[in-house]
Amino acid sequence: MTINNLLPERIDTDRQKFMAERMMKDKGITMKEARARIAESIAAKRFGQPKEFGDACAYLCSVQASFISGQNLQLDGGSYAGLI
Repeated sequence: MTINNLLPERIDTDRQKFMAERMMKDKGITMKEARARIAESIAAKRFGQPKEFGDACAYLCSVQASFISGQNLQLDGGSYAGLI
């Protein structure tokens, strides 16, 4: 039995659209500016893509990853400082 965790941060989904809309209202800025500010706070300087999350999930569920167990896979564009 394998148990692993996918730990996503700021994947470009409806949740990120909601967060950008909140920032727009709070700061009086455009959607483009809100998204740029959020992306700037990510080490990779961009949002993760749902396909990237799906690909990581598919790999961990595959036969090729059958010997990987008890791992936490950070999908955060390098933002978690504890790994640096």
